Amino acid sequence: MELQGKVALVTGAGSGIGKAAALRFAREGAMVGVLSHTEDEIRKVAQEIEQAGGKAIPLVADVASEAEMQKAVADLVQAYGRLDIVFANAGINGVWAPIDELQPAEWDRTINTNLRGTYLTIHYAVPHLKTAGGSIVITASINGTRTFTSAGATAYSATKAAQVAMAQMLAVELAKHKIRVNVVCPGRIGTQIAENTDKRNTEEAEVPAEYPAGPIPLTGEEPGTSEEVADLVLFLASDRARHITGTPVWIDGAQSLLV
Repeated sequence: MELQGKVALVTGAGSGIGKAAALRFAREGAMVGVLSHTEDEIRKVAQEIEQAGGKAIPLVADVASEAEMQKAVADLVQAYGRLDIVFANAGINGVWAPIDELQPAEWDRTINTNLRGTYLTIHYAVPHLKTAGGSIVITASINGTRTFTSAGATAYSATKAAQVAMAQMLAVELAKHKIRVNVVCPGRIGTQIAENTDKRNTEEAEVPAEYPAGPIPLTGEEPGTSEEVADLVLFLASDRARHITGTPVWIDGAQSLLV
């Protein structure tokens, strides 16, 4: 119960890595604000936590909406009185297409969700974290940080690279407030995000790589799990990582080292 008495905000908590992290935080004693734009999904996660004996509040918001994120953070703090941990996990793959075919609206949607959403989450959380310090963890990716062979994923990769830069900037800025900022960079994880990727004519942007979709050195054909990422997020959010900040951690079974 190493998060006993702490309050955590998890965005994109309706499924995958976000849900796994929310459940993990709750098992460790945290009161969790589970946030998603899908109301039915997020209420089920909150119910699952409460049925297991934990505490959770569902927060319905689009991370790209200033007004909705401001209200969500305020509602969480009003419910539990504080905020200690922020897992800025919400994101989309968006449209993957050659740059001359990728439309401005498609670019904007990916940037707004992944980058603006991360900014707004942190922007509204930091005033509360400054009270007693805390931890921010951001979900980026191996794409844009170690690998650049996902054809057409320019918008997505740009947001992931920017999230790492944001974390490193904020690690310095917020250190005097005892707020740590770190990044997890997953490789192939068994979630539904790949099913929500809209790929269009990506063969036009593809450059052959030796292992574009090959085996993962550590696990072969088996992808990592959301629970494994959640364990890493828990460590970074906990006091065990008290001297770690501004650090991206790749969790991919060495997948990104092959390309």
